[in-house]
Amino acid sequence: QVQLVESGGESVQAGGSLRLSCAASGSIFSINTMFWYRQAPGKQRELVATMTNSGGTNYADSVKGRFTISRDNAKNAVYLQMNSLKPDDTAVYYCRVLVSTRLYWGQGTQVTVFS
Repeated sequence: QVQLVESGGESVQAGGSLRLSCAASGSIFSINTMFWYRQAPGKQRELVATMTNSGGTNYADSVKGRFTISRDNAKNAVYLQMNSLKPDDTAVYYCRVLVSTRLYWGQGTQVTVFS
């Protein structure tokens, strides 16, 4: 079993920055792909950023140029640096990891961007 704990979510003014962290623990041999998702009130959960274990990245169009995903394999951690935040970025942010063939979710961290 794998546990994921996110942190770093808070309320921030538009234009500001936040860095989210997600630490994995438990029965981990190696983590393959790591993801960040978000879910805004009344909306479906959407994929924000992806990072493979070889360092390849992909971003939703809405965050390209503003958000950066990174990972620390030694710490089994993934990060999301969010710059130039907008009110539309308000959501609960979840990390997700692929370990072997299984996917695991974190519990989420709230990000609120006010104008």
